[in-house]
Amino acid sequence: MTSGYVLALILEACLQYQSSRAHVDPLHVTAHFLRTTSVDSFKIHVCTLKIGNGFTNLTAELVQEDVVKVITHLIFGINKRSSTDKLDLTINPPSSYARRHPLYSHPSEAIATPLPRPWNFGKHVALMEEQEILAKNKINSINRTSGSSIGGGGLEWGAWLEFVDEGERITNPALVFLADIFINTPTLLPKSERVGLTSSWYPTMTLAVEFKHPIPSTSKLHADRTVGLYSSGRFVNHPQGRHDIYVEVWTAPNNMGEGEPQEGWRDNQVCLAIATQMALTVPIEVNRKMGRKETSKL
Repeated sequence: MTSGYVLALILEACLQYQSSRAHVDPLHVTAHFLRTTSVDSFKIHVCTLKIGNGFTNLTAELVQEDVVKVITHLIFGINKRSSTDKLDLTINPPSSYARRHPLYSHPSEAIATPLPRPWNFGKHVALMEEQEILAKNKINSINRTSGSSIGGGGLEWGAWLEFVDEGERITNPALVFLADIFINTPTLLPKSERVGLTSSWYPTMTLAVEFKHPIPSTSKLHADRTVGLYSSGRFVNHPQGRHDIYVEVWTAPNNMGEGEPQEGWRDNQVCLAIATQMALTVPIEVNRKMGRKETSKL
């Protein structure tokens, strides 16, 4: 199971826990993955830490076989302007400081391509990678740095992603799952820069997700089961190929292959969530051994 899927299960439990309370919208969640989870029964223990006027703080633990596998801290509130807010401060279009949709193409132009990783949920999604973004990772890209560079560097990835089942919808748990879909930094490196890197597994150590905007209702402006994904990573360090990932999940104006670009379509799109995580680089054989061990237990 991916870390995003596991965290989505935890969030779903917390949503049910908060459903009859004043603060029903998740605003932020931080998770620490202590041990590998398995495809088996589990329990989620939810506890209220604090209830304030605008926010509620929760903790939640995912437990399997009486062992805590994941611990989380969540902040709930109402994801819109409060009637008590004295300040109406946002950075949105048409402000020249606003972050704009990071994908180059329009989803109507998207043609589904094979998934770049062997994700076990592959049959449930369609995806088209952004070649313009991938080109930034090439050795001859202007993004490469030298001794005279100031800042810069890193690698990027982006794609349109659509849930194949027409009955699926974008939900808050789905956003957590989607925020964990990207290509890890070591894999994006050109072969000349990753000498010795074999087939690898990238276990997540920490994952934090902030819900930036309410999910819009399905309309002519927003698709119901398609999102834009953008990710970047700047550092790979010891120990164990530890690396950072930053992810944005955006709305889409249409489902993939539907509609046509409308002038100014980017102005109507919003960032639904951002995420950061720390992951490791581990030989794939380690994951396989752990999988065989879990199977023998079952």
